[in-house]
Amino acid sequence: MTISFKNKVAIITGAGNGLGRAHALELAKRGAKVVVNDLGGARDGSGHSSQASEDVVALIKANGGEAISHGANVANFDEVQDMVDTAIARWGRIDVLINNAGILRDKSFSKMSLDDFKLVMDVHVMGSVNCTKAVWDIMKEQNYGRVVMTTSSSGMYGNFGQSNYGAAKMALIGLMNTLVLEGAKNNIRINAIAPTAGTRMTEDLMPEQIAQILSPEAVTAGLLTLCDDDAPNRTILCAGAGGYATANMFETEGVFLAIDEQSPEAVRAKWLEVTNQDKQAALDAGVKQSEKFVKKAMAAL
Repeated sequence: MTISFKNKVAIITGAGNGLGRAHALELAKRGAKVVVNDLGGARDGSGHSSQASEDVVALIKANGGEAISHGANVANFDEVQDMVDTAIARWGRIDVLINNAGILRDKSFSKMSLDDFKLVMDVHVMGSVNCTKAVWDIMKEQNYGRVVMTTSSSGMYGNFGQSNYGAAKMALIGLMNTLVLEGAKNNIRINAIAPTAGTRMTEDLMPEQIAQILSPEAVTAGLLTLCDDDAPNRTILCAGAGGYATANMFETEGVFLAIDEQSPEAVRAKWLEVTNQDKQAALDAGVKQSEKFVKKAMAAL
């Protein structure tokens, strides 16, 4: 079955280059009306220019598609709101939001300034929050919405020199997990893509030959499965160089200690049981952890 976005309106942030550009072009190719958002800044977030986003729009139109550009800084809610208002005025709805915009300011934690940490958090986390907030009520009223967060292996597993970037990318998983619960009754599905691609964000981090293998288009092939009518929900899809996998969080079954046993020494003594993965399970809400522990306590009474 062909995945189609005919009559859908999609906003892609950071779509002037790299992954966002690939996402925008393929969504348009498959019928979506596209808002190509890009501040047009450098990799570290400095500067701005509309040229890159306008070039993408021109290419989409040359191929027979519909698109507009918007230079909103995703970290500024008023600018994001203007972008959403512009899309609604033009097409009347917003079906898909791809939170892709991001910057890098890599340094080891000891050498990193707090300003560099905060700016990366503002763009990645608050940028995604701002864009999602601006479309949320629209999607609720439509009873339809697809949102994709862009996470990273740097957040899920760590990467030297990326404490700011990793913290931001993991925060988006927490945002996704709660929005999944809040959007379910209105057919709003939230997923995350963890990409590995050769773009200007990674151009000095890998050899050119490797960068060519890690094409943005390979990531886009996975991303589009996260935002169509039949999209999953609460999925972290990892994609790169033609490889596709999912990442998941599990919690072990754990142990119960009676009140008179609850000491750090007792927890340490039971460590093999605490960490035993034989009965680990994914929890679909934070309250499920509380329920599990309370059931253990009640069973022991």
